[in-house]
Parts: sequence; structure tokens; C-alpha cells
Amino acid sequence: MKRVFYACAAWVLLVGLTGPAKAQYTFTTIDVPGIYDTQAFGINAASQIVGQYLLHGLLLDVDGSYTTFDPPGAFRTWAFGINDAGQIVGIYTDSLEYDRGFLLDVDGSYTTLDVPGAIETDAVGINASGQIVGYYIGADHYYHGFLLDVDGSYTTLDVPGAGYASQAYGINDAGQIVGSYVHSQSVFSGFLLDVDGSYTPINVPGAYQTWAYGINASGQIVGTYLDHGDRTTHAFLATPGG
Repeated sequence: MKRVFYACAAWVLLVGLTGPAKAQYTFTTIDVPGIYDTQAFGINAASQIVGQYLLHGLLLDVDGSYTTFDPPGAFRTWAFGINDAGQIVGIYTDSLEYDRGFLLDVDGSYTTLDVPGAIETDAVGINASGQIVGYYIGADHYYHGFLLDVDGSYTTLDVPGAGYASQAYGINDAGQIVGSYVHSQSVFSGFLLDVDGSYTPINVPGAYQTWAYGINASGQIVGTYLDHGDRTTHAFLATPGG
């Protein structure tokens, strides 16, 4: 179910925008040759794209070549983030069906990312400095966000007052982090964790639930929300001061 959630979120970000567009886009379908199930989740400034097809991680390079990759011992692999250096982060499921995070470095080496004491670890975003964000299931069986810094230290990110889930999804080069948390009765709100350690709720006006997935260098935030009335799903762009 967790993977379906991600796939739907990526689809909504492409088709859920409404209203007059400020720019025109040319759309290119991405399909691994001969494969019916291809998903793209992350892109860097060089237009390298990462994602997943069938049970494997995927890199689409700028020359049009597809590279399949799987961490050693992986049963399934999802690649979610890639920075401008070409470092890739994601999730793989091991033989026991547990999720584990991974970092695929530019030299082809894999590092498994396990938050100490966690039952499962999911790595989702990486910035230019190599800081990685994601979430893990703790011994309390709650979801907690995390930041893995370049010195190898893990910091748990729990939004104050959150219920059973705080999940970090995106980090920009300044170190600002976005994600979502449960605040009451399984209702999700987005959040921004700023570099000064302060949390700001991100809620689309009139929305029933909000998820914040990505943030760029300008502080613009993208994500999805459920309408409070008919529960339809929409994408959003939040611009600071806008």
C-alpha cells in the first residue's frame, strides 16, 4: 500500500494542477523498452531521472540510456531522489520483506541506511551536500522523520504535537526540509522545518489533508492535497510571500 501511495502522488503532481498555466510544457513518456510498468520519482539539474520499474531501481541518463540497479540482497527497489552529483537514494525490500534505505554513490557503491533501532527505514530525498531525509518505523511502531547528515549522524524529526506519523520527503540545498505529519484522527498536514529548527504547518486553504513532497532553492514547496468537500485530489505549489 505504501508504494501505491507514492505512485499516485507522482501521477497527481503531473495531472492535478488546475487553472491557467504560467508555462507550456512538452510531455515525454518514459517507458523502459518492452516494459509496461515504469515510474519516475526524482530528477536533478542535469536531467538525470530516477524511478522504478517492475521490481528494480531505474536511472535514465541524459544520453537516453536506461540503467537497472538493485542493492545487494534486494527483493524490490525504488529510487526516489538524485542530487546534482548523481548520488541516488531510495528504498529496497530485503528477503524478510522489511524496508531499508540505501545510498547509491557515484562510484557504484551501495550504503544501506538504517536508523539505529528502527524496524524499517525509507530514504526519500538528498541534497547537493549529501544530506538525506526520509522516515522510519520506530520500536513504538510510529513513523518518524529523519535527517542523515554528512557526518553520518541521524536526527529524528518529529513535528511537535504530531500523532503516529511524521515523515520527511524533501530537502533543498539550504537544508530546509518538508514533509507531512498526522495531527488528529489520521488527518495529515504538511510541514516545513527551517534551518533554525522551527516547524511551520503547510496547509492548503480549505483542504482536508495536505502532503508536502518537495522544496527548491527558492523555498517553493510542492505537494498534494485532498479537497475538504468532495475529497478530490489536487497538486499545489506554495510560494513564500505569495
